[in-house]
Amino acid sequence: MNTSNVSPPKVLITSYITLLLIGTVLLYLPIAIKNGAPDFMTALFTATSALCVTGLVTVTTITHWSIFGQVVILLLIQVGGLGVMTFATFFVIFLGHHINLKQKLILQYALSKNSMEDIIGIFRYLLKFSIIIESAGALILFIHWIPELGWGKSLWYGIFHSVSAFNNAGIDLFGNSLQQYTGDWVVNITISALFIIGSLGFLVIYEIINYRERRQLSLHARMVLTGTGLVVALGAIVFLLVEYNHALMQLPWAEKILASYFMAATRTCGFATIDMSTTMLPTQIMMMGLMFIGGAPGSTSGGIKVTTFLLLFLTVLTVFKGRKEVEFAGRRVSAADVFRAITVALISAMVVFIVTIVISLQNHDFVRILFEAVSATGTVGLSLGITPELNSLGQIMLVLAMIFGRLGPVTIGLAMAYQPQHPNIRFPEERIIIG
Repeated sequence: MNTSNVSPPKVLITSYITLLLIGTVLLYLPIAIKNGAPDFMTALFTATSALCVTGLVTVTTITHWSIFGQVVILLLIQVGGLGVMTFATFFVIFLGHHINLKQKLILQYALSKNSMEDIIGIFRYLLKFSIIIESAGALILFIHWIPELGWGKSLWYGIFHSVSAFNNAGIDLFGNSLQQYTGDWVVNITISALFIIGSLGFLVIYEIINYRERRQLSLHARMVLTGTGLVVALGAIVFLLVEYNHALMQLPWAEKILASYFMAATRTCGFATIDMSTTMLPTQIMMMGLMFIGGAPGSTSGGIKVTTFLLLFLTVLTVFKGRKEVEFAGRRVSAADVFRAITVALISAMVVFIVTIVISLQNHDFVRILFEAVSATGTVGLSLGITPELNSLGQIMLVLAMIFGRLGPVTIGLAMAYQPQHPNIRFPEERIIIG
């Protein structure tokens, strides 16, 4: 892994694009197809959705792709969720090679870590933790599905859905996501636990598990946990209230609560126990907001990140209070972080805006277009069913949105201008009118 002449962000982007092309070629092979002829656009879209752990699909996974194709999709999900450079570093260590400073810097960017302190130790821990969690989830689902699916099928389905959930991909083998398990507590709790853990970010999980040693959590971890808790709780309450006598009408009280919790939590994953096309407009608007927020930095989920959203909210409160510095949990937040949060949110909103405009050329319903654009940019995968109806241009726009959403505007920005410049000249300050 020779990276001496390129910047870490560029290495990350190049690695993703390279793997995307390999995945597309593999899914284009006749052996990957169960029914029908190979189609390049279908292969490209599916490979992108899997690698960017999004979950949007143009064909039904179980009926279109063969076992070989499903295995390719699963591998793309696993590599895309944990990170291409994570696996590249794993093989370097496995072969007995030393990780140099440049390679540690690349891994630092891949994990969204602010420093290289104990980066290799965290990396090793990340891989072990991921294998354990995915194995536990697969075992629970395997045992639970044996009476329904049989030994062989339940084993494959358990592994596939556990990996898909932990990596927040949301790609399923049932054809209708998890709608047949709306009232199944084992499936709901297991799957949601997997994608919530994946959405918290590996650094936060690392801090939680090692809490006994340090007896404190970083500001980043506290913001992630606080933001995630608030977003899921408020989303579940709104979903329950709005859909109580609509999409949830036929369910018993306990299952209404379970479904509301699951649909609010799946804002980062895309698995659904309720058909989103049957929900009311206020619910769809709320879900777009939750998908746009996403999970935590350095996690398997997308979106602008929950820390970005919370920081923007705190910035608004700071302005209203007439203060000059943003504070949270007894700590002052760097002004540079505030600027980055604003930049990430604005760039992501612009991407959603552009994708929506281009797809609108097909004259589809605006809400369905916007929902799909937000889902792709947030790498979520929830859908109102418009994706298979799009032409090649529309699907390419969603492909670009998924790539952007996974790599992130910050990484892309760093790749374009890796060397920061610090001008020695400061211009005179002058006030402008706002509002």
